[in-house]
Amino acid sequence: MAGIQASESIHPFIPTDLILPDYVPIILSQSTILTVYGCASFLVVSFVWILAGRFPKISKLDKVLMCWWVFTGLTHMILEGYFVFTPEFFKQKNPTYLAEVWKEYSKGDSRYVGRDSAIVAVEGITAVLEGPACLLAAYAIATRKSYSHLLQIAISLGQLYGTAVYFVTSYLEGDNFAVSPYYYYAYYFFANSFWIWIPSLIMIRSWKTICAAVCTQEQKKSKTR
Repeated sequence: MAGIQASESIHPFIPTDLILPDYVPIILSQSTILTVYGCASFLVVSFVWILAGRFPKISKLDKVLMCWWVFTGLTHMILEGYFVFTPEFFKQKNPTYLAEVWKEYSKGDSRYVGRDSAIVAVEGITAVLEGPACLLAAYAIATRKSYSHLLQIAISLGQLYGTAVYFVTSYLEGDNFAVSPYYYYAYYFFANSFWIWIPSLIMIRSWKTICAAVCTQEQKKSKTR
């Protein structure tokens, strides 16, 4: 029995006593995984940028925001959605690319491969609710919907809350889930930092825009009295 448990524990993740029955080692190299992800992201952003140019009165900043919302929306729905709905991705004998992505990312945070309940809950909400909402935000910007800024604030708040839960739960559990400092700072810290400062900047911009619109409306009302 001890021999079986020992074989189940053979993996590159921290903590070393993490039990992963039938774990299949990662096949693709880090460079391959990152190259594919980078190329796919570039194609998505390029397509959205070109598509955004077909809508009238779209500023460059709005184009950038549309690219961000589509990129992050697809990331939530495809990448994080796969993680949520494929609980045994680390067991696949013929792993898909997405399975390889999560085994690679787990070097920076083994809570993913270990199916930590808090991580699954946060990623599930993000994939199911925030993902489609992000695509709606891009549509709202392109078509100049009145709810555009309010929606962007709501999604950004959700992203900031999810990121906060992600970091806080790691801290409370000992913050010892990375294979090395390299993976800790590259995957756990740097990769997730985009979902802190970008939503924060979007919230500030949308907040100012809404406040300015309300002030303008109030001024018009006072002039008509």
